[in-house]
Amino acid sequence: MKPMRPIDWMALAVGAAAAGCDLTRRKIPNPLTVCGLAGALALHTLDRGWRGSLFAIAGALAGFAMFLVFYLARGMGAGDLKLMAVFGALLGPGGIAVAALFAAIVGGLMVLAWMLACRRARAIPYAPAIVLGAWLALLAGR
Repeated sequence: MKPMRPIDWMALAVGAAAAGCDLTRRKIPNPLTVCGLAGALALHTLDRGWRGSLFAIAGALAGFAMFLVFYLARGMGAGDLKLMAVFGALLGPGGIAVAALFAAIVGGLMVLAWMLACRRARAIPYAPAIVLGAWLALLAGR
């Protein structure tokens, strides 16, 4: 197995912090997403120069765009949308597409479990699904 790269460590740290905040406070702090975006851009730029910068920016835009419709329909919070942009910057456009698919599957299973346990629909913290989706995409890419 390949050793963990700085990008992998950042994805683990940002993901754990975001999921923890969303589960405990139902909010993903802006400083976390801003630092995540800046860190992803810096790491990719240091690794591959301007091509790395473009990769991170394209990924952030893709991640943001993928879940924008859910935010506009009020099915997702702004923190979740910004978290997708962070993971997009970390994983790039192709990686965030895989992460979004995994996040949708994990999120659907979470909603199903919640409805079976509570017997009613209710908004759930979605950051854990996004984080697990991104982490699974990281593993798939390794």
